[in-house]
Amino acid sequence: MTENVTRAGTPYQDAIRNNVWMHMSPHQALFNGGEAPVIVRGEGHHIFDDKGKKYLDGLAGLFTVQVGHGREQIAKAMYDQTLKLPFMPLWSYAHPQAIEVSERLASYAPGDLNRVFLTSGGGDSVESAMKLAKNYFKLVGKPGKHKIISRATAYHGTPHGALSVTSLPGLREQFAPLVPGAHKVPNTNFYRAPEHLAHDEKAFGRWAADRIGEAIEFEGADSVAAVFLEPVQNSGGCFPPPPGYFERVREICDEYDVLMVSDETICAYGRIGDMFACNDFGYVPDIITSAKGITSGYAPLGAMIASDRLFEPFGPGGDETFYHGYTFGGHPVACAAAMANFDVFEEEKLGDHVHENAAAFKFTLEKLKDLPIVGDVRGEGFFYGIELVKDKDTKESFTEEEESERILKNFVSAKMYDSGLYCRADDRGDPVIQLSPPLTVGQNEFDEMEQIIRGVLQEAWTMF
Repeated sequence: MTENVTRAGTPYQDAIRNNVWMHMSPHQALFNGGEAPVIVRGEGHHIFDDKGKKYLDGLAGLFTVQVGHGREQIAKAMYDQTLKLPFMPLWSYAHPQAIEVSERLASYAPGDLNRVFLTSGGGDSVESAMKLAKNYFKLVGKPGKHKIISRATAYHGTPHGALSVTSLPGLREQFAPLVPGAHKVPNTNFYRAPEHLAHDEKAFGRWAADRIGEAIEFEGADSVAAVFLEPVQNSGGCFPPPPGYFERVREICDEYDVLMVSDETICAYGRIGDMFACNDFGYVPDIITSAKGITSGYAPLGAMIASDRLFEPFGPGGDETFYHGYTFGGHPVACAAAMANFDVFEEEKLGDHVHENAAAFKFTLEKLKDLPIVGDVRGEGFFYGIELVKDKDTKESFTEEEESERILKNFVSAKMYDSGLYCRADDRGDPVIQLSPPLTVGQNEFDEMEQIIRGVLQEAWTMF
């Protein structure tokens, strides 16, 4: 992963160098004249640094600030809740805010996904789903079902279990050995599909889904507990599902009694349009994991939403306890933020706004395909990736160590930021630029993003 580094002096930099351990960030440049950007304010779909410069927030913070920055309605709800009840855990107790959020989430979720387990964030939600899957099968007499299947290049979080489900060697190797039993299958990157499927997206989707069935058979259906899939895979650059893909995965999971987990840490809460992206793509999972946009980033909160069937051993028909929890899971102030966030969604019909403008966003970004460095533009809703290539005809990518380092990390990432666009330049798979703006943006912002990216990529191409 690459991060932006600027070189203008600010009073914060000594403290950053001496005290701040930034997440997922190389620090070496900070000790060689480089400086970390410092963001001090957000307003609508813009952010501002400590020098007063304004940037279009093309990443919604980190796929998170759905309703935009500076919403007084959410801030007031959090303030009022702090005065009323600043904290109460959900360990054998409940509070009104967690009850209300759980009821509302269940109303948004499909099928019988009515059991809401509140967490502190996305990685915690994935960890919770892993533990529930293993625990459930033990309780129903299938203790051998413990393995987890996920997709190549996928990212599912940093806790040790979630990291095992993650499929990025660069993030995994330094923390090995990881939790055993995690296995990987091909993802849905149609741009990199095998040659015999490169011109038939539906056939490619069937092929990719069948690799899940193949992996279950190879490992043994009596040993596989769950399949973790993002509706649109983030890492690698926004891989949407081909037609029929999730329908086939659902069939496979049902056939082998394997739980289907829809990891919607990024894709939920309007990012694709609906409150849950599985509704956009027409499938009903057994578990949904989510976080980020649940509060639009105004407070840390996540949720694992499970079907009634998975709750049965812990409910009135059983005598088991799910011994798992988080101190800050379902924090009252965070729940108040979520409820106010959902109110904004419904009052302003943000899901409808995404559905109505998604085609325009796609059309605007696809203009970039006339550039020789742009190989593919893909995604859904307000979530897109732009893959950069060395040769459009052969789809040849940049060499990871030299060209990707020089162009993506040392130029494109910083240049986007300098040009007034905060977005992600990601090299965890093939090099991509990712866009995930607040759901409040429209055609003016689409055009602004396209123009900034165009200018930067035109200049980047001259570096060969």
